[in-house]
Amino acid sequence: MSETLILSKRWGKPNSAALETYRQDGGYAALDKALGMEPGAIVDEVKKSNLRGRGGAGFATGLKWTFLPKDVRPRYLTVNGDESEPGTFKDRYILEHDPHMLVEGIAITCYALDIHRAFVYIRGEFAKQARSLEKAIADARAAGIIGPRLLGKKDFDLEIVVHRGAGAYICGEESALLESLEGKKGYPRLKPPFPAVSGLWAKPTIINNVETIANIPWIIANGGEAFAALGVGKSGGTRLFGVSGHVNRPGVYEKPVAYNLKKLIMEDAGGVVGGRKIKAVIPGGSSSPVLTADEIDISLEFDAVKAAGSMSGSGGVMVFDESTCMVRVLSRISKFYAEESCGQCTPCREGTSWMEGIVHKIESGHATVADVAKLEQISGNILGMTICALGDAAAMPVQSFLKKFKHEFLQHAEEHRCPYGDHGWGLEQSSRAARVGAITY
Repeated sequence: MSETLILSKRWGKPNSAALETYRQDGGYAALDKALGMEPGAIVDEVKKSNLRGRGGAGFATGLKWTFLPKDVRPRYLTVNGDESEPGTFKDRYILEHDPHMLVEGIAITCYALDIHRAFVYIRGEFAKQARSLEKAIADARAAGIIGPRLLGKKDFDLEIVVHRGAGAYICGEESALLESLEGKKGYPRLKPPFPAVSGLWAKPTIINNVETIANIPWIIANGGEAFAALGVGKSGGTRLFGVSGHVNRPGVYEKPVAYNLKKLIMEDAGGVVGGRKIKAVIPGGSSSPVLTADEIDISLEFDAVKAAGSMSGSGGVMVFDESTCMVRVLSRISKFYAEESCGQCTPCREGTSWMEGIVHKIESGHATVADVAKLEQISGNILGMTICALGDAAAMPVQSFLKKFKHEFLQHAEEHRCPYGDHGWGLEQSSRAARVGAITY
């Protein structure tokens, strides 16, 4: 039985990003159907679908939509395409290869929620993807799909704006993203109030991930229950998983949301390079706690990964084989979060740099056993102590690496050297594999 593809179905087609290609495959038929429905009925279908946010948090999309105050206008939709989490590389393929699916999803969402202006916030480095989306929006406007009248038949003015960020990881955090959109420095806001109540320019704002909104046309065309049936429990549909690291076929794989992690690595991604054994897997982007080889025979569904002690997060699966120095991997991860901290919170501003320094000290063979203990203490004093989740994102890998691979940190400290020498592949190789990985349809 063939698997259902929702998001990547058209990626392999010639001119997949073109309006005519999209319409040949039934594109914008879901919008036409939605215009014949009551807005509340559209929201109900999304709630029935069990669609959960694909940006990392996994919050129920339909439920989030109901948080909008009923009598406050204007309202805004912001689509988060920042995608700066290390190991994550799936939204950019939607933007590049099927941008009209996102445009249609935005149009349906805005009609359902009475929103007349939507923003797509794209990571600054995504120049090609930004051009692809801007062309799709322009073509949709020229064809009368969006603009003063939806599909030329419904008086509903809709404008979609593409906003390119400056490459700051912190702007992937929803409130920092709003600050950036308003032309201010990307500092996260204190919550509450939450964006659905007071967001962009203090008006109600729904913020959803690119992949999340791209699912909306399929849900409306096929029904929420059909989408829910592709998943399990409270999680419906398929997901895009970006597999990188020591695998033979790195790339983006669309699989049911509850797909098995070990099967994804060993069968779909072709197993480990050189036939070596798996040592560790990060299942949902670099902020997700690491899993050991004997912990990966699990479902990738949000709650299942949480039960295993990690997070499904952004769907970025990073695989490390037995030749990997885990201290070296953590050194690269810690460096990233120290550099990307916005500096607003003292625990994050001071703590991320402190952790980076200690991990580097351990890796280079200049640390003591006391430094390993200090690293545990610092990470514990960051977790849950910051305005946004970046502090947690920096602390969780440290805590999980120390929990699962503490013997390697102690060995570095006691022997004052890296036992893997210059061959302990770390995140440099994993990141490179993500960049060169083929898209899998």
